[in-house]
Amino acid sequence: MSTTASHKLVLPSDANHHGTLYAGAMLRFVLEAGYATAWKHVGPQANLVLRRVLNMECLRPVPVGLVVEIQGVVMHRTSAYLVCGLLGMPIEADQGPWSEALLGFAQVDDDGRLAHFPVSLPEIETPDEMTWKRLEARMKKLLRLR
Repeated sequence: MSTTASHKLVLPSDANHHGTLYAGAMLRFVLEAGYATAWKHVGPQANLVLRRVLNMECLRPVPVGLVVEIQGVVMHRTSAYLVCGLLGMPIEADQGPWSEALLGFAQVDDDGRLAHFPVSLPEIETPDEMTWKRLEARMKKLLRLR
C-alpha cells in the first residue's frame, strides 16, 4: 500500500473572513494532493483529468499560518478511472482529520478520450485505520459498489 503525503502552508490569501481556510483554497489543496496521489500510483504514463468530486468535507476550521498535511490513497480503480481517498491529518493530537475527500480521476489519451491505465499497477489496499475504512465505506456507497 502506498500513501502519498502533501503539505501546504495556509496563507492569508487562502483565508475567508473568519481567518480560516476558505473552501475554494481547500478544494485546490485537496485537488493537488489527489492528483499527486493518482500520479504516483499510475507513474510517468499518467495523463489524468479530474472527472468527479464524489465527496469533500471540511470537518474543522484551519487557521492561517498552519502547515497542513493531506494523506492520499488510491481506493478504487477500473481500467481507466480511479478514486483517491484523502484525509487532512489531525491538527491537534486529540482530534480527528480536518478534512475528508474522495476524488475520481480518468486516464485520457492525447486527444482527451478515455484510455486504459498501464497494465502493471500496484494493488489497491486501504489502510486499516478507522478513518480510512469509514471513507472507503462512503466511497462504496457513492459508487454503488458492493
